[in-house]
Amino acid sequence: MTGNEESPSLSHVASDGSARMVDVSAKPDTSRMATATGIIRMSQEAFDAVRANLVRKGDVLGVARVAGIMAAKRTSDLIPLCHPVPLHDVGVTFAPDPALPGFRVEAVARTIGKTGVEMEALTAASVALLTVYDMAKALDRTMVIHDISLARKVGGSGGEYARLDGTAVAP
Repeated sequence: MTGNEESPSLSHVASDGSARMVDVSAKPDTSRMATATGIIRMSQEAFDAVRANLVRKGDVLGVARVAGIMAAKRTSDLIPLCHPVPLHDVGVTFAPDPALPGFRVEAVARTIGKTGVEMEALTAASVALLTVYDMAKALDRTMVIHDISLARKVGGSGGEYARLDGTAVAP
């Protein structure tokens, strides 16, 4: 083997064990969508301030939404073996959850291409939550970000995937 062949079980590992980018050039372009979700828990004081848009740094959720979208567009710069993907749509939404207290984020990425957008959706959700933390940390440094995960993906040879807990949304 020349080292360009892939391992039968791990597509990013060449036969010699080295990391490699997957060759997707022969794959057809298909419509693809991925949804990722996550949570940030915070103190009641921080939750109330973010929800009422009273944080001194500004509109926390608005800035976090834009940060998530920008991050999705830069995923291949952050994750070494990710392909640059021409994104056709990225959406980031927050839902307040007083029971936490905190916020739930949902990031949806869409494209038509040769490879999926799971990493873009996961990156968007992660950076959006990190931005909430950054903007509200003066009110609460004990915030916890957790449960960032793929909720749903559609398209490609892997078919459709939906997380079993039912929190995924329709495409």
